[in-house]
Amino acid sequence: MKHIYDYLVIGGGIAGMSFALKVARTGASVALICKTTLDEANTYYAQGGVASVTNLEVDNFDKHIEDTMIAGDWLSDREAVTKVVTEAPAQIQELLSWGVNFDRKEDGTFDLHREGGHSEFRILHHADNTGAEIQRGLVEAIRSNPNIEVFEHHFAVEIITQHHLGRIVTRRTPDITCYGAYVLDEKSGRVETFLSKITLMATGGVGAVYTTTTNPLIATGDGIAMVYRAKGTVKDMEFIQFHPTALYHPGDRPSFLITEAMRGYGAVLRNLDGEEFMQKYDPRLSLAPRDIVARAIDSEMKLHGTDHVYLDVTAKDPEETKKHFPNIYEKCLSLGIDITKDMIPVAPAAHYLCGGIAVNLNGESSINRLYAVGECSCTGLHGGNRLASNSLIEAVVYADAAARHASEVISGYEIRNDVPEWNDEGTAHPEEMVLITQSVKEVNQIMGYYVGIVRSDLRLTRAWNRLDILYEETEKLFKVSKPSRELCELRNIINVGYLIMRMALERKESRGLHYTVDYPHPEN
Repeated sequence: MKHIYDYLVIGGGIAGMSFALKVARTGASVALICKTTLDEANTYYAQGGVASVTNLEVDNFDKHIEDTMIAGDWLSDREAVTKVVTEAPAQIQELLSWGVNFDRKEDGTFDLHREGGHSEFRILHHADNTGAEIQRGLVEAIRSNPNIEVFEHHFAVEIITQHHLGRIVTRRTPDITCYGAYVLDEKSGRVETFLSKITLMATGGVGAVYTTTTNPLIATGDGIAMVYRAKGTVKDMEFIQFHPTALYHPGDRPSFLITEAMRGYGAVLRNLDGEEFMQKYDPRLSLAPRDIVARAIDSEMKLHGTDHVYLDVTAKDPEETKKHFPNIYEKCLSLGIDITKDMIPVAPAAHYLCGGIAVNLNGESSINRLYAVGECSCTGLHGGNRLASNSLIEAVVYADAAARHASEVISGYEIRNDVPEWNDEGTAHPEEMVLITQSVKEVNQIMGYYVGIVRSDLRLTRAWNRLDILYEETEKLFKVSKPSRELCELRNIINVGYLIMRMALERKESRGLHYTVDYPHPEN
């Protein structure tokens, strides 16, 4: 079955939805593909907030740009940083126009937070569930837009390029073009053909490649894997941000996030003996950038042989704490932890990918007619490490840039009608699902043991060798099987794991989020 639209948007988080709303204004037809529902996306789980210069009495663009460059270990693209920082205020107004609410003070001004790496209070938020509020506002706007058709429980299997028309495509092939995607309708089990003039990849992050992650388990790097298989350019995959403070509660997957805003609010990190330790690692103490805090916690855990440390907010006013962090308070209380009286057990967890599908300032990938925005893209903003709360604003700024550019060029594109239907002749459903679920666990363990916060060439090479076996087994299974979401996700996390470890091996230095004992920082 063929579906034909002007735009095909793969992914239903803040990046995909804001792009869809913007291009739909032109009267274009938009298909929005979600692997689960519109309510479940990385955006929903973002607690901290959105970084934007709004208080011009004390803050300015230059400060935000400098903070971002420092956090990115000077690997960030200054042009991309300047774009996001200077265009952020206008996109905040856009979010407000779509019905998104941010907390305000009694005088009507924004109640701004400060997070690690920021020199000023510039984080707009909605209590401690900012992502959920943004998702709510955008979902309502999407569902009321007649030009946007939402396909929930649909899973993109592959993007369609010349390869599917019988042409040989290699990484050196010039002018690879995307004509849409093959998409699995999970309810019918059929792979359907979605053709479009322009395709946007907005599939989010890769956290589910790891056992311990704050991401929803749908974050399997699908868009990155599809673009890589289509011979598109992917970069900076070695820079995986581990959030320092995920709630330590064995058995929870994903891990519950304890927002960095809590440290900005005044919480301090302590070891299991109740002693502060960040003074040993950085003069900024608990407000140091995430990579430094995560490595410090990792070091303390290894030093003392423990599985976690503590985050202590008990010195703050109990009522203020409950007001600022109601969801964290309720979650911890459900586990017998009263954060106004008890310290919170925390440990690092895979949280955010700074690399991804390489794009330019318009959000264009190396594949013609294919754009990428949000966490699956690599704009150059984050460099070696993401500054807290820069990701949501990056998503809307680049969605806006991609929408404006796509609207200008779409009239020059036609639908490619000679694309063949998906061919699954001679395939069958896998006889044993346990083969897939066990392989997923093996990938998670390999990544956690060997490609975590602290790396070495020996660990990375060992991971490569073990992952290669799983790759061969999975590709053989895919060729003889009818596609299922579980099998496709396994393929994708293997592809993504390979990219992370390959690029980690290629970087012969410790920089940003990539720390290797073979090439330690000069001061170490």
